[in-house]
Amino acid sequence: MMLRFAGYFAVLENWVLSLTFVSTLTLAILQIVFRNVFDMGFLWLESFLRIQVLWLAMLGAMVASREGQHIKIDLLARFVSGRHAQFSKVLVSLFAAGVCGLAADASVSLVQFEMEDNLMAFGEVPIWVCQLILPVGFSVMGLRFLAESVRTVRGGNA
Repeated sequence: MMLRFAGYFAVLENWVLSLTFVSTLTLAILQIVFRNVFDMGFLWLESFLRIQVLWLAMLGAMVASREGQHIKIDLLARFVSGRHAQFSKVLVSLFAAGVCGLAADASVSLVQFEMEDNLMAFGEVPIWVCQLILPVGFSVMGLRFLAESVRTVRGGNA
């Protein structure tokens, strides 16, 4: 059942990432055309596009962590082999999970502060709603790194 949920979540991630990318590109091109051809533009679009770039970065990082394509700095793996390499991989995965957990906690605090400030990102959309991707993204990545360490301990590679 967990694998089925993970599969559905992966499809959802891919769709949201794709739609966000296409809409960001389309809206940016429209803004350029409107400014250069018609000498006008949408006032709210600059803020919206900045937020979409944030979402693209976090969604891309989530997908990269799911597929094991994230940036890795694993100096130990070059110098150890066998059982020590497996231990090194677990250690690095746990460290990455811990960093993601700290980042998720910090981003929850950020969202709470933004809720208290009640500032708007664009139109009637509060900034904190736009920033919800931060704690969600870091939590998902942290859980994935934690799961990777468990799989490594149990004998799986990925």
